Amino acid sequence: MAQTTLITRAQIDRRVAEMGQEITRDFAGQDAIALCVLKGAVFFCTDLMRSIASDIALDFIQVSSYGNEKYSSGVVTILKEPQLEMRGKAVLIVEDIVDSGLSMREVHRYIEGRGASMVKTATFLDKPASRKVDFKPDYIGFSIEPQFVIGYGLDFAEKYRNLPDVQVLTG
Repeated sequence: MAQTTLITRAQIDRRVAEMGQEITRDFAGQDAIALCVLKGAVFFCTDLMRSIASDIALDFIQVSSYGNEKYSSGVVTILKEPQLEMRGKAVLIVEDIVDSGLSMREVHRYIEGRGASMVKTATFLDKPASRKVDFKPDYIGFSIEPQFVIGYGLDFAEKYRNLPDVQVLTG
């Protein structure tokens, strides 16, 4: 499979720092939790949390809608539930990529149902042209065209997550 660089590590570092400043401002004074969506968002979430200048707890959720395919099945399953109490807290869902919007819409509803006082979403990548439901992330690293990307946590069948930049996977 061929790969071409779409977003460099330097571009990633700059944008994540900017997002951290926005989130610091918007979550000021809140009792906040960053909810990292496993596995793909781990790299982004780690860098983002280091860029947030206020205290924020960390928890994890794991959902599946892809399996080992390049396209979402449309069925969202929660594989791992968060452990922290969400009631009355400001929750920042940290996702690697918003594609169809189905997974994030369901995670957003799930967290609201746990009594969070505020729920916002930060996504590293956004593919608005691929949206199947009305969902818009609050914080967007980069908007990209509908293409299959790997690196910086994003995978294909559990491979390529460790690439430092974002690449388009073709073939």
